[in-house]
Parts: sequence; C-alpha cells; structure tokens
Amino acid sequence: MADPMAQSPQISSSQDLVHDGHTAASKDSKFSVHDLVHWREPKKSGVVFTTSLLLLLSLAAFSVISVVSYMLLALLCVTISFRIYKSVIQAVQKSSDGHPFKALMEKDVSVPPETFRKHVDQCLTYINCALRHMSRLFLVEDLVDSLKLAVVMWLLTYVGAVFNGITILILADILIFTVPPLYERNKTQIDHYIDMARTRINNVISKIHEKLSGMKRCKKE
Repeated sequence: MADPMAQSPQISSSQDLVHDGHTAASKDSKFSVHDLVHWREPKKSGVVFTTSLLLLLSLAAFSVISVVSYMLLALLCVTISFRIYKSVIQAVQKSSDGHPFKALMEKDVSVPPETFRKHVDQCLTYINCALRHMSRLFLVEDLVDSLKLAVVMWLLTYVGAVFNGITILILADILIFTVPPLYERNKTQIDHYIDMARTRINNVISKIHEKLSGMKRCKKE
C-alpha cells in the first residue's frame, strides 16, 4: 500500500503543473489590441488589418447599405452552399449526421444583461468625461486650452477640405498598424525629435501665457 505522505508531494506537484498549464494557456489565449497593432502575431494582425482596410475601401466606393448587403449575401451564399453540400453527402452516404450547423445553433448567442450594463456604464463614464471637458473648453474656463482647441478646429477645416471621413479612417487604419512597429524600431530617434517639438511648443505656450498675463496687468493699471 502506498504511503499517503509520499503521494501528497506528487499530487501537489501534478496540481501545480496543471495550474501552470492553465495559466499559460490563459495567457496565450489573451491577445490585446496592443499586441495586435505591434504585430506580435503577424497572422492575426494581418487578417485584422486586411479585413478592416478592405471594409473601409468598400465603404469609400459604395454606400453603407450596399456594403452590408453584399457582406451578408456572401455569408448566406457560403452557408447555403455548405448546407446543400452536406445534405447531398449525407444522402449519398446514407448517414444521419443531422444539420451541419447544429453545434453552432445550440450555442447561446444572447448578450447577458450584466455584460450589457457593464459596457453601457463604461460608455456613459467616457461620455460624461467628454461632456465635462467640452463644457470647460467652450465656456473658456482656461483661455489657453480654449485657444488650443480653436487652433485644432481651424486646422481640421483644412483637413476636411482635402479629405472626407472615410479617407481619414483609411489613413488612420494604416497608421495604427504601421506607426507602432516603426516606433519600436526607431524609438531613440523618434523620442529625440518628440522632445524637441515638445520643448518648442512649451516655449510658445509660455510666451502666450506671459503676453496674456501682461495684458491683464495693463488692464488693471
């Protein structure tokens, strides 16, 4: 008869191995947006980038209704063709496998109320934060911040005259998947230029602050 005291270290070590295996599997299964845009797994990043770019290019060439209709029509053609193909195979082989999508149909695709409320609460938090910032900027709580927003809006008028919304989204999609890996490869040089630009901007802002404070003093006198 085996000694239970001798078995306990073996059991605990096997449980540790199982726990470590589950932990490693959970870590491998997690794939964040950060990993996606940094091309940690090129296949996944390539699929997402290609799909999103094709979708945006389709929206640039056709209307939203046409793009959605074509996508759903393509999906229906694939599922109907596969359903007919499996039915023919089952009839020829005289098998009783049943519906080919039975496993998928039995899955629960409904959204749990807790998950829905959680995402709604998160969106509401961001919306309230944005509203507070917009109120602070448009009601000129800080004159410099409001002037910054005015400059940004003025620059965006020129951007809007050259590009439309879909074109900007296409450029943003390309930049999201190209800038992070380029930044990782040339981090030192890019940080150097960013520091130089930040220093110049801070100098300009400090000069604006000095002029505004001088104007306030002149008005008081």
